[in-house]
Amino acid sequence: MTLPAWHPHPDVWLILGSVAAAYLIAIRRRERRTGQPTPPRQRRLFLAGLGLLLLASEWPIHDLAEGYLYSVHMVQHLVFSLLAAPLLVAGTPAWLLRELLRPRWAKWTLGFLTRPVVAIAVFNGVLLFTHWPAVVEASVGSAPIHFLVHVAVVGSAVVMWWPVVSPLPELPPISPPAQMLYLFVQSIAPTIPASFLTFGREPLYDVYATFPRIWGISALTDQLIAGLIMKLAGGAILWIVIGSVFFRWATREQRDGWDALRWDRLDRELTPGAAR
Repeated sequence: MTLPAWHPHPDVWLILGSVAAAYLIAIRRRERRTGQPTPPRQRRLFLAGLGLLLLASEWPIHDLAEGYLYSVHMVQHLVFSLLAAPLLVAGTPAWLLRELLRPRWAKWTLGFLTRPVVAIAVFNGVLLFTHWPAVVEASVGSAPIHFLVHVAVVGSAVVMWWPVVSPLPELPPISPPAQMLYLFVQSIAPTIPASFLTFGREPLYDVYATFPRIWGISALTDQLIAGLIMKLAGGAILWIVIGSVFFRWATREQRDGWDALRWDRLDRELTPGAAR
């Protein structure tokens, strides 16, 4: 069997197109009002994040993920959470975030959710919930539930990436040593759900066992591949970021003068009740 037949997803175009238009209009209006341009790099990051959301929500990834292979479903969620989300956060200008967070409750809520320990708990809680068999089967059978699951995945990923790539001085990223420890913990957190997929002896998701088989991949093999993607591909992305953080930090310290790790600050940054 080849790829499923192409068909459009106008709802995806409408949602992501509206977000892109609102972003660009807001930037243009501010530039006209203040004369201060938004850095082109930031625009590229944000639009690249939207482009990845579009890629993962369109044919053929969407169609394969929702009607054939759970492993492609896993790829889709990794694109949402580990590739698109950090680009969206890093690509949003601080002034725009201040506008969005103008209500006091909104800023307080984001500040609480993006504390490192809380952020890891939120992201992995959503990860477990969205891979619960009942939720997976409900999302495959219902477009509104499917949409809400994707919103939850992207939203929790924004929270998870905030301590690493935040552009907002009021809610800044944590220090590079803390970022490396934080991402290391995140890299090992999905081991439990991945192990159920990788070592399961029968399909965990009955609905995927009923779908047409494609490329000769059985339901159990598909599930095993999904578990490997979650652990190995997801871990590889996080370790690439850890390496990038380390080399940028080392370069800066060598240039400005190396200082011993301030473990007291590291402890404060990773403590749930610590001030941000």
